[in-house]
Amino acid sequence: MSVVAYWNGSFVEPEEGRLPIDERGHQFGDGVYEVVRVYGGKPFLLDMHLNRLDDSLRLIGIENPHTHDEWTRLIYDAIRESRESEALVYWQVTRGIAPRAHLFPSVAPSVSLTVRPFSPNESTSMTLLALPDERWANVFVKSLNLLPNVLAKEAAKRAGANEALLVRDGRVTEGSSSNAWFVRGAQIITAPANRFILNGISRRFTLELTQKLGLSVTERALSWDEISTVDEVFMTGTTIEIIPVSEIMMSTNTQKALYHLPDFPTGDLMDVGDNMKTVWTARTSNRIARELHKAFLDEVERFRHQAKSVVGR
Repeated sequence: MSVVAYWNGSFVEPEEGRLPIDERGHQFGDGVYEVVRVYGGKPFLLDMHLNRLDDSLRLIGIENPHTHDEWTRLIYDAIRESRESEALVYWQVTRGIAPRAHLFPSVAPSVSLTVRPFSPNESTSMTLLALPDERWANVFVKSLNLLPNVLAKEAAKRAGANEALLVRDGRVTEGSSSNAWFVRGAQIITAPANRFILNGISRRFTLELTQKLGLSVTERALSWDEISTVDEVFMTGTTIEIIPVSEIMMSTNTQKALYHLPDFPTGDLMDVGDNMKTVWTARTSNRIARELHKAFLDEVERFRHQAKSVVGR
């Protein structure tokens, strides 16, 4: 098992990599990224990831340094270099290297990429901690600026949960690194792909699966007041695929902030207090989530057998 790293045109040793001090990704988080799952030595849904990369770069005014064909060759070369058949490919594009100043410099973008072996978590369900959504208003850009997401994930961990469920002005948006879905009766509800969520590639693929299975989906933001009325909750993401939720917790200290952020936080930004309560538990056997996950895995198996792996060529 090996980690492969790439920096501005060359494969490098990961432990020997050196980031220029004036790299704008380092100085400002001035860039975007993508992560693709590798199954059987091949990147899954790569075209969708590359299309989203195009959108993110365009929205923040960075010229894409590669065509789709060039990105595809680079990613396949990196997977081949790693010799890993089950992996994650992470790559990012920043505005480049220039003396630190807020205005955009006239320099070439920087590209970095890693391939790391990946073993999926074998958990069959997860627990969520409800937290106020404190991220910026343009979440639909897959920006490097993930500090609010990192803090939310850490707060969830400290509370004994696996993931944060983010709520903005009384409406559920998504997880800190996943998209949220709710089932009430035979109806699936998920937040619309507007500026307040990252339109996940697994989210888009799951929507395609619901159509194939004839399931009914409404894209709207679920009110936090409705949370007690839903029967199932599940999350989607590149690393977790589709996973049911068993429980949603909340701290009474943060309840008001789910509707309106206070002028100032109390304590550090991960402090949710000790007054935890369970606000929702699964009412069913998660039938719809499990049906969708099975369909997801069936599509992955078809993908594995469509063409040969690039590993070992």
